Amino acid sequence: MESDGYDDLDRALAHALQLDGRAPFTRIAEVLGVSDQTVARRYTRLRTTGTIRVLGLTDPMAVGDVVWLVRVRCLPDTALAVAEALARRTDTSWVNVLSDGTEVAASTRAAHGQESDALLLRKLPQTPRVVGVSAYCVLHEYFGGQQSPVNKSGALTAEQIERLRPPAADRSKGPRGPLGAEDRKLLDALARDGRTPLAELVDATGWSQSTVRRRLADLRADGTLYFDVDYSPRLFRQGVTTTMWLSVRPSELDATGQKLADHPEVAFACATTGSKNLMATVVCPDVPALYTYLTTRIAELPAVLDMETSPVLRRIKGPGPLLTPPSRVPWRAS
Repeated sequence: MESDGYDDLDRALAHALQLDGRAPFTRIAEVLGVSDQTVARRYTRLRTTGTIRVLGLTDPMAVGDVVWLVRVRCLPDTALAVAEALARRTDTSWVNVLSDGTEVAASTRAAHGQESDALLLRKLPQTPRVVGVSAYCVLHEYFGGQQSPVNKSGALTAEQIERLRPPAADRSKGPRGPLGAEDRKLLDALARDGRTPLAELVDATGWSQSTVRRRLADLRADGTLYFDVDYSPRLFRQGVTTTMWLSVRPSELDATGQKLADHPEVAFACATTGSKNLMATVVCPDVPALYTYLTTRIAELPAVLDMETSPVLRRIKGPGPLLTPPSRVPWRAS
């Protein structure tokens, strides 16, 4: 093991699971050149220590959902309570307390055609802890979802990636629309643990094993279901996470977004509504590396007119459900 407690095999295993969260350990072991027992032992250690979680998540576009990025400005010393309240909601993800300790950022989604302003415009501003709310609709995602910074880590070779990568989803039919209650039972179980054993999925859904297998295959094939690895930044030596809001000339927004998505430091990038029309999440080893990134790769993007950066002080919730109850519950965002 290395000084940070993780080694190349840990990172290769995380990369393999990012490619296919339900890949059998036998196949991963064969590709990595180790034994099945080694893969199982490493996975158990990483999972039980909270270093990685494999999550089965739904693609918002595939089910017709609209995604909003929310910035909540709070009174001093109340941001953590607001963030924890937001994190308890089932429709939020990526809830973070930002640099000055008075702002919370979160992602929320709503079914297309339904009211999406209940949380954004009515409930949050009515609380004495919140002094302002800004919401930006995600227009286009350049990098994120099944695309992860793990895929940029170089933990696996191109040949290993090719052997582990599942067939690409066929999204040619467009959004499938809202999911039924029975599919929700399956997807809720996978959102808590993407590697939930087949027998437990049978118990959760009441379906036969063959039906569960078929629905899993169908939901993955059309892009509704994908698997993501939620991981500790220490695993890949990512010491600083920063949100960036950029103003870009509209005529060059798409090209700039595509270039941004290719940067090794970028974990998420999207076009949004608002005066800052491009948002990105950046991960760097440390503050000097962040400075170098801003003054080189970002400085080389000619269409960027203005930029705002906000380092993440604390992550309260990641991409999946909140499994551990927050430390306090003084306020509700529901």
